[in-house]
Amino acid sequence: MSTPIDSPDQGGLATLDRELEELIREESVEPGDHERFSHYVKKDKILESALSGKPVRALCGKKWTPGRDPEKFPVCPTCKEIYASLTS
Repeated sequence: MSTPIDSPDQGGLATLDRELEELIREESVEPGDHERFSHYVKKDKILESALSGKPVRALCGKKWTPGRDPEKFPVCPTCKEIYASLTS
């Protein structure tokens, strides 16, 4: 007789492990230019991140946890382009 661990397509612990791994991947912070640019993010998401410590996703798709003064960095060109297309 097989168990859910032996047959991962049938649910059980293997399914939970896959779902947990996917959640961890989604929550991981992406490396990249977030250190060099300020990004556009909804204000409510910035506040939520400040309270919960969860990462935010910018218009350009970058995901990171804010913690630096955005005034000290140039605006991300991709975020700027996307924002301009949304407001036109």
